[in-house]
Amino acid sequence: MRIGIDGIPLATPKTGIGHYTFELSHALAQIAPEDEFQIIAPVPLQMSSTTTPPNLHTILGRSGALRRRWWRFGLPLHVYENKVALFHGTNYMVPLWQRCLTVVTIHDLSLLLHPDTHREELVRQAKKRLPTMTRIASHILTDSEAVKKEIIQHLVVSPEKITVIPLAARRAFSPVQTNEAAETRHRLGVEDDFILFVGTVEPRKNLITLVRAFDELMRTTDLRPQLVVAGQKGWLTEDFYAHVEQSALSDRILFTGYVSDEDLASLYSSCKVSVYPSLYEGFGLPPLEAMACGAPVITSRIPVIMETASGAARLVAPTDINELTAALVEMLSDSKARAHYSSVGRQRASEFTWERTAQRTLEVYRQVCGNRK
Repeated sequence: MRIGIDGIPLATPKTGIGHYTFELSHALAQIAPEDEFQIIAPVPLQMSSTTTPPNLHTILGRSGALRRRWWRFGLPLHVYENKVALFHGTNYMVPLWQRCLTVVTIHDLSLLLHPDTHREELVRQAKKRLPTMTRIASHILTDSEAVKKEIIQHLVVSPEKITVIPLAARRAFSPVQTNEAAETRHRLGVEDDFILFVGTVEPRKNLITLVRAFDELMRTTDLRPQLVVAGQKGWLTEDFYAHVEQSALSDRILFTGYVSDEDLASLYSSCKVSVYPSLYEGFGLPPLEAMACGAPVITSRIPVIMETASGAARLVAPTDINELTAALVEMLSDSKARAHYSSVGRQRASEFTWERTAQRTLEVYRQVCGNRK
């Protein structure tokens, strides 16, 4: 069977959906050597040097008008000409002209439920396209039961059309030796005693609450950690950066920008605590990645995170500055608490693997194709 996979999330430096696309496609090719997998995109892809299975290929779509109208004409034509049996849209899009069976992954409904945290043009696009995609796709995948409920409620989709398949931390995330982690910190300008946030700097990640809690921590205790923000600059962040610049603690906050998985693993492995106070998530990969490296985690008490973390992280109300401050003080001051969350976190992270994610995804492909037959 020839299976097409949306490669557009791999056309830029990988964030959550790009990592999902990369890890899933490679794991699928490894567990199903009898099938052919094509990562298809209208633009060149930024693939890593990781060894690629022989049955996984990257395909650059045609140039010209077909590239500009990719979903309506370019991709359907490629699917037809290359006899693709099934196409998997890894970021809520499938071909508008249906020439094969389709599976679409909807990671979250942030664009619909939290439109104020996104650019207006993306919100308008999602309001138009998401209902269409859920209607025309043969089957829908999502990362958590919480988001499945949202899709059923807000997009009026039958529960039988949706399968929940959890994600996993990438293989790069495991505890890093002390000397290696120290070298990485020195290179990045990170101190020995630090709080870590990992993720794109955008409103939904709620960094403003973390900065305010950090300010409260520094004003009311003798603790003097550094706050490290590891992730690329996103959108609608002007107010956040203005707040940081006006803060008396701006010299205690380090923005590293986008960093490699290897550097992130070193930071996760050596931080005092990893904090992820997101307002909304589809799954919550950064907390799971931190747990895989042995970092104690503080994160949000929201349905998706509670489902993913399942008692393995210190949960707080995401907008409660006092509660977050208290959790930070506890983690920074109590070595037993850090050891506890480090241990239970690693155990929880080990329950998720990309092989399992790929196996369950492949089962959905087979089911969809079998139903058509």
